[in-house]
Amino acid sequence: MKDLKHLIYFENLLQDAQNELVSKAVEQGMHPLGYNCYYIPEVLLNLPGCFSSRLRAPRCNSTDVANYYMTTRNCPYVRAILERAIEGGYNYLEALFGAEGCAAMERMEEHFFLINPVKNEKFFTTIIDPPMKGDKTSLDYYKAQLRLKVLEPLRDKLGVDISDEAIRKAVEQSNEIYRLITEIGNFRKADNPVITGYEFHVIQLVSQVCPHTLIKPYLEETLEELKTRQPEPKFPFRARVALVGSEVDDPEFTKLIETCGAMVVADRYCFGSFPSREVIEIGEGESAFDAVCRHYLYWSQCARFMSGDKIEQRHKEVERLVKEFKADGVIYENMKFCEFWSYEKVLASHVFTNELKIPCCTIEKEYSLGAVGQLRTRFQAFIEALEIKNIQGGS
Repeated sequence: MKDLKHLIYFENLLQDAQNELVSKAVEQGMHPLGYNCYYIPEVLLNLPGCFSSRLRAPRCNSTDVANYYMTTRNCPYVRAILERAIEGGYNYLEALFGAEGCAAMERMEEHFFLINPVKNEKFFTTIIDPPMKGDKTSLDYYKAQLRLKVLEPLRDKLGVDISDEAIRKAVEQSNEIYRLITEIGNFRKADNPVITGYEFHVIQLVSQVCPHTLIKPYLEETLEELKTRQPEPKFPFRARVALVGSEVDDPEFTKLIETCGAMVVADRYCFGSFPSREVIEIGEGESAFDAVCRHYLYWSQCARFMSGDKIEQRHKEVERLVKEFKADGVIYENMKFCEFWSYEKVLASHVFTNELKIPCCTIEKEYSLGAVGQLRTRFQAFIEALEIKNIQGGS
């Protein structure tokens, strides 16, 4: 296929947290607000005069200093984020809105005010305690946490307008981005898509790490380009897979799977579009803030949710994606030392394989792609099994 016009530009934007568009927004006087987890509603960090920046640590090959504070037995993602902060990679931020998604995540976020790695006089850190269920009591608690530790600090420390009108405007503008990403992602449903999983991964990531107002024109142009892009004469992959699990913010991981022969047609993982790009609906008589809280608590697929209904929701969501995007199987990954997703991966593998009859490959990964020989071997063996199954008519 012909190269996408903005792909190289998008790839360059992902090389640093403070990329060209982030710097431009800061120069325009906007408030840069960092976050690590879906539990912090992205839309609330895009109130008028603000922009969200989901934290990554691209090209982080060593966490030696962070290891001193957190030990090597902690999640490599949180160590990489702390390492990058100590290196000065997030000095553009005015705030970090953290969530106690797990003990390692909270400990990393605590270090943002314990050792003060972000050299910005405006910078502050606040951490919410997210619920572990999806019922009404949990929703009320979630709303209280977000109001106390997100909205009120934005108003009191940065002078941000947190009125219902301002939140409605943020919802409308965010929904425009979500619709764009969803429409681009839906091209992957085709028998012979005009976009690869790697390309979509890059596009999804830039929509999370760049100011929405500045990245939107590029996304709109890319969508129009895809509408007339011609696919390969023949589907160039041996199988189609859904990539499911914990944190994946390196498009090279998706590229690794695709170079092994399987197109990644659905991205249900942290930093993926499922969840994060569903349109937020505000009900009649409902405040914008209540709608945002309800939306995020319902759509969250975090393995931290231990209630039976949320566990079943996670499995049903993957089953839906497999059907809608015509995936032949699921690659289920978890970040090394990730306790919640390690448990979830074992349970999900059993459910997918034995109950839903969906082939499943489980792997554990580091944050940075280093020696990939073992992963490549696992992926190639799994893809070969999927290919054989397709040849044999699904048996």
